[in-house]
Amino acid sequence: MPNWDILSDQMVVFHNEHKRHYEELYKLADGSFSKMGWSLPLYLRSAMQFSMHLQNHHDIEEAWWFPYLGKRMPVFSHQDHGEHVRSHEIIHKGLDDLNKLVAKYKRDNSLYSTEEMRACLDSFRDVLMKHLDEEVNDLKGENLKKYWKFEELRPLMFH
Repeated sequence: MPNWDILSDQMVVFHNEHKRHYEELYKLADGSFSKMGWSLPLYLRSAMQFSMHLQNHHDIEEAWWFPYLGKRMPVFSHQDHGEHVRSHEIIHKGLDDLNKLVAKYKRDNSLYSTEEMRACLDSFRDVLMKHLDEEVNDLKGENLKKYWKFEELRPLMFH
């Protein structure tokens, strides 16, 4: 019997890690990273890693998953400017702003501001968290069955 939830199960692993990393960055933005033995440059490196990993994840989705799924599922469609495509645009703007802020702080550590860092992270928090959850839900087997035969989803499965 096929595991129709395999795509959502696969995706939840990545999405939970993005959520965990985001929450860690947000919590430690108050400077408490120093209690963990982190310097500001190490904290900023963690912020850049978060941004890079999420961007890479989205690049893969946009290059492969969304075009494939979007053929039948409007929420993934580039052509229809589906919900997940729109969410990515907002998240990418937030990541661009985060990258600029981190670059500013790396140039001059004395400019670091907890309020500014958290405001930047807050600017895309709601869209990010909602998107990560909704994408997993849209990949649940009960939803996929409306659009696909199980065999047609094999190209998206990690083996």
